[in-house]
Amino acid sequence: MTEKLAGQIVLPDRIVAGTLHFDTHVRAIDKNGADAPFFILPGFIDGHVHGGDDADTMDGPEAIRHMARFHMKHGTTTILPTTITRPWEDVLYALDSAASVMNTPDEDGPRIHGVHLEGPFVSPHKLGAQPPFTIAPTPERLAEILARDCVRVVTLAPEIDHADEAMRIFADAGVRVSIGHTTADFEVSWAALNRICSCGGVAGGTHLFNAMSAIEGRNPGPVTALMCHDTSYAEMIFDTHHVHPASFRLASRIMRERLLFVTDAMRGAGQPDGPSTLGGQEVLIREGVVRLPNGSLAGSILTLDQAVRNAVTHGASLSEASKLVSTNPARYLGLADRGSLTPGRLADLVVLNRDLDIEQVWVNGRKVHERTPQSR
Repeated sequence: MTEKLAGQIVLPDRIVAGTLHFDTHVRAIDKNGADAPFFILPGFIDGHVHGGDDADTMDGPEAIRHMARFHMKHGTTTILPTTITRPWEDVLYALDSAASVMNTPDEDGPRIHGVHLEGPFVSPHKLGAQPPFTIAPTPERLAEILARDCVRVVTLAPEIDHADEAMRIFADAGVRVSIGHTTADFEVSWAALNRICSCGGVAGGTHLFNAMSAIEGRNPGPVTALMCHDTSYAEMIFDTHHVHPASFRLASRIMRERLLFVTDAMRGAGQPDGPSTLGGQEVLIREGVVRLPNGSLAGSILTLDQAVRNAVTHGASLSEASKLVSTNPARYLGLADRGSLTPGRLADLVVLNRDLDIEQVWVNGRKVHERTPQSR
């Protein structure tokens, strides 16, 4: 059965008033000048998210389903549950849990594209909020990971032992290799990005500006390598705590379609201020910021609809903000069937009101969430 939604249809380069016709896929856009007070966007794609609503990727299958449904209510229609650096057995359990969820899709949840393996192949000297269980990406460990066929993105510090071989193995397997949690300088970062691409892989950067050295005049660091590289992508946590709005504007002007928003959300997303945990560590949520006892930032409680509002508040058009949460991550992940409201693409849709708050979420042409009158 064909559905239709009337409103302001957000395309990558403009917004048009009209009616969107769809079933499981977008079928047509009728530019009929409809003046409905809603914006229709492609579904959001979150490629780096640990948890939400008191659930965490590391907790098992039901926790993954629960946190995925939480983020779906904030517009995320494709999600990559993300691991944290824990003992190897815990990491493998998280991968097995995610694989089981992928094999039994939730009709009332978003699409689980795969896992972002953020730990444990990171630098022990740039942990950020990662617990101290780093290990080397040996071929034997990579074989265990790839046998599960669920990892789609891996965060890798390019300076650690076995990193060069790991880049090749992951690239050969079609896994996006994202440099991050790294002490690498510009030269090592630049060489890593080129190595990933020369192996036929897709290179990225994990939460640009965070858990990597800053830009300095004589030490440009990995941030500059990622910005200047012609084909690599980079994530950004734009909650305005992890990244200053001016740094967002700089990166977006330089990287354009190579920049994408993620939440890096932890289990405290959607929860009130107070104590929580991340990777077995105690953290404190206060006024929208999550910190370890030592004061370090510890993930976020961001949702992608809030990231859209933040981007618009700080100078992006709604079309530009939509690209950051839909079009650009779809391109990075190789998801050619979604990411824009183009006929033939999946009918994963988000309806926003004029305040850019969520009104409806659709997955595969099926309404999976609608704002209640009580929450308006």
